[in-house]
Amino acid sequence: MKEIEVVIDTEEIAEFFYHELIHRGFVPTQTELEELADITFDYLLEKCIIDEELDIGDNDE
Repeated sequence: MKEIEVVIDTEEIAEFFYHELIHRGFVPTQTELEELADITFDYLLEKCIIDEELDIGDNDE
Protein backbone atom coordinates (compact mmCIF):
# COMPACT_ATOMS: atom_id res chain seq x y z
CA MET A 1 0.00 0.00 0.00
CA LYS A 2 1.28 3.45 -0.91
CA GLU A 3 1.95 5.85 1.94
CA ILE A 4 0.83 9.46 1.58
CA GLU A 5 1.62 12.47 3.72
CA VAL A 6 -1.35 14.16 5.33
CA VAL A 7 -1.14 17.27 7.47
CA ILE A 8 -3.78 17.52 10.20
CA ASP A 9 -4.27 21.06 11.52
CA THR A 10 -6.28 21.25 14.75
CA GLU A 11 -7.18 24.87 14.01
CA GLU A 12 -8.69 23.73 10.71
CA ILE A 13 -10.56 20.97 12.54
CA ALA A 14 -11.92 23.51 15.04
CA GLU A 15 -13.10 25.77 12.21
CA PHE A 16 -14.79 22.82 10.49
CA PHE A 17 -16.60 21.87 13.70
CA TYR A 18 -17.62 25.50 14.26
CA HIS A 19 -19.31 25.74 10.86
CA GLU A 20 -20.95 22.32 11.19
CA LEU A 21 -22.25 23.00 14.71
CA ILE A 22 -23.58 26.45 13.78
CA HIS A 23 -25.32 24.89 10.76
CA ARG A 24 -26.94 22.35 13.11
CA GLY A 25 -28.15 24.99 15.57
CA PHE A 26 -25.40 24.86 18.21
CA VAL A 27 -23.29 27.78 19.41
CA PRO A 28 -19.96 26.37 20.63
CA THR A 29 -17.40 28.36 22.58
CA GLN A 30 -13.80 28.67 21.43
CA THR A 31 -12.71 26.39 24.28
CA GLU A 32 -15.24 23.73 23.26
CA LEU A 33 -14.04 23.89 19.66
CA GLU A 34 -10.40 23.52 20.70
CA GLU A 35 -11.29 20.53 22.87
CA LEU A 36 -13.24 18.89 20.03
CA ALA A 37 -10.30 19.41 17.67
CA ASP A 38 -7.87 17.91 20.18
CA ILE A 39 -10.18 14.94 20.82
CA THR A 40 -10.50 14.37 17.07
CA PHE A 41 -6.73 14.48 16.65
CA ASP A 42 -6.25 12.04 19.55
CA TYR A 43 -8.85 9.71 18.02
CA LEU A 44 -7.03 9.68 14.69
CA LEU A 45 -3.78 8.87 16.51
CA GLU A 46 -5.38 6.10 18.57
CA LYS A 47 -6.88 4.47 15.47
CA CYS A 48 -3.47 4.67 13.73
CA ILE A 49 -4.97 6.75 10.95
CA ILE A 50 -2.20 9.32 11.44
CA ASP A 51 1.24 9.43 13.07
CA GLU A 52 2.25 12.43 15.08
CA GLU A 53 5.40 14.17 13.94
CA LEU A 54 6.71 16.95 16.10
CA ASP A 55 7.70 20.11 14.23
CA ILE A 56 10.88 21.12 16.03
CA GLY A 57 11.69 23.87 13.55
CA ASP A 58 15.04 24.93 12.21
CA ASN A 59 17.96 24.82 14.60
CA ASP A 60 20.40 27.01 12.67
CA GLU A 61 21.99 28.41 15.83
